Amino acid sequence: MTTRTILIAAGLLALATPALAIDVERSAEVTAAPAKVWAMIGEFCGIGDWHPAVEKCSLSEADGIRTRTLSLAGGGTLVETETSRDDSLRSYGYKIVDGPLPVANYMSMIAVREGDEAGESEIIWTGRFDAKGATEEKATEAIVGIYESGIAALVEKLQQ
Repeated sequence: MTTRTILIAAGLLALATPALAIDVERSAEVTAAPAKVWAMIGEFCGIGDWHPAVEKCSLSEADGIRTRTLSLAGGGTLVETETSRDDSLRSYGYKIVDGPLPVANYMSMIAVREGDEAGESEIIWTGRFDAKGATEEKATEAIVGIYESGIAALVEKLQQ
């Protein structure tokens, strides 16, 4: 096999192979008991009470699937469905069904874990997605911004 054939084959393989999904994780320690943090985060539509980008959250349920419709500050709507929930582990997963974000195949999980010290908790928010209509950098920047602003708002509310 010639070098040229190998390069052509490698190029065709690269075109045929889908891009790897982008993984994002943000976390923060907070001086509040896990039960208190979960009481704020755990309700699927509770995000409307703590995330600065969400003006209103409307919850609906059909065939056992919970869906939240988020009215965003500055306009726009984001529709997400809950994909998993474990109250004993203080976590839930969700996916975006429709919205203006530059992502596709978005799946996320938010969780509360025991902190290193008594009375402390760790908030962990993870996501996996593909860029859509934007560069990977811009898509990642959008999701990181959502996670960081949400976690900062949570920490501020819990510290009051």
